[in-house]
Amino acid sequence: MKVAIQCDSPLLQRSLELFLDGHLSSIRQCDILIRDKDIRDETHPTFVIGTNKLSDLIKPFSKAQLLHALTQKFETLKQPVLPIEEEVLPSSEEGISFEILERHIDKLTREYQANILKAIRAFYEK
Repeated sequence: MKVAIQCDSPLLQRSLELFLDGHLSSIRQCDILIRDKDIRDETHPTFVIGTNKLSDLIKPFSKAQLLHALTQKFETLKQPVLPIEEEVLPSSEEGISFEILERHIDKLTREYQANILKAIRAFYEK
């Protein structure tokens, strides 16, 4: 995960630079942009730190809280939005087709596997 920091507060800017030393990048090459004001950018996903309840991270925070919140935001940005499949049950008297059930189980298994891998990555990245 590559982050760029663009804060009005010099103290917050420097603190974030120290906390995220291994993840810093230029604004052009970053995956996510951290700001202390809610200025949404169409070119980069924005992570807002502030006192507002709508912020992604509320001040004051610790390094662990920052890394956790950033990882969660980054993971939600990476995950493709899966379209909701419309499931139509057969109305014939032949019986219920198990293809729909199999597809649903496969989908749930993939989501479960992704969540487990995300938790393992978060544990070992600490």
